[in-house]
Amino acid sequence: MARVVWHVPVTVTGRTTSLRLFRLRDGRRCAVGFVSAEALTALLGPEQASVQLAEPALRALVAPLGVDTLVLDPRLVAPPVAGPAAPLSPARAAQLQPR
Repeated sequence: MARVVWHVPVTVTGRTTSLRLFRLRDGRRCAVGFVSAEALTALLGPEQASVQLAEPALRALVAPLGVDTLVLDPRLVAPPVAGPAAPLSPARAAQLQPR
């Protein structure tokens, strides 16, 4: 039987690579995997680093962190971010300063 490999997002800092964890709507942490590099890039962008892991390996890595939920091919659920706001006038900025 062929082993299924997931593309898992990671954070690379210098020579250290760590799994990137996410949160479910209820606030619990979860690990995510994608069936293809293209699916990962489509959601997280071309700059997102990733590694290939089989499900048992991914579960073994996140279990000590108390993470027991894996999400395969998640979708973005956050609303789109609006463009940059217009700069405040000096008078309006002064009104918002704490006193």
